[in-house]
Amino acid sequence: MYSFLQDGEFVQLTIENDGQVTGFISRYGDSESDRGDFLDQFFKQGKLDGTKLSFTTDTVHGVWYQFIGTIERGEGKTPADQAYYILKGTLTENRTDANNKVSSKSHAVTFKLFPRDV
Repeated sequence: MYSFLQDGEFVQLTIENDGQVTGFISRYGDSESDRGDFLDQFFKQGKLDGTKLSFTTDTVHGVWYQFIGTIERGEGKTPADQAYYILKGTLTENRTDANNKVSSKSHAVTFKLFPRDV
């Protein structure tokens, strides 16, 4: 489980033997209809090839995410420490408006692994 964009939000990853990645993002809604609600967005597809990680979420309330990056060792000294591993890359947030027009915003992100005992 890794941090996401805001405190309380997270990314959960499961890596299968064949490099397929399943998981979900749990985040707070930010539109008028879901502001403050906790939303789970499951991965539509995900893949790990060596250290290269990519995933795309299902669409929830007109929003979906795409991540392209790597899994790397972070500054944590042991698996019990925060950031023993990090996800580092580009997160693209896609939104569909009422007129079905899609807008996208991308930015560099680093998501830190939560400590093991959390």
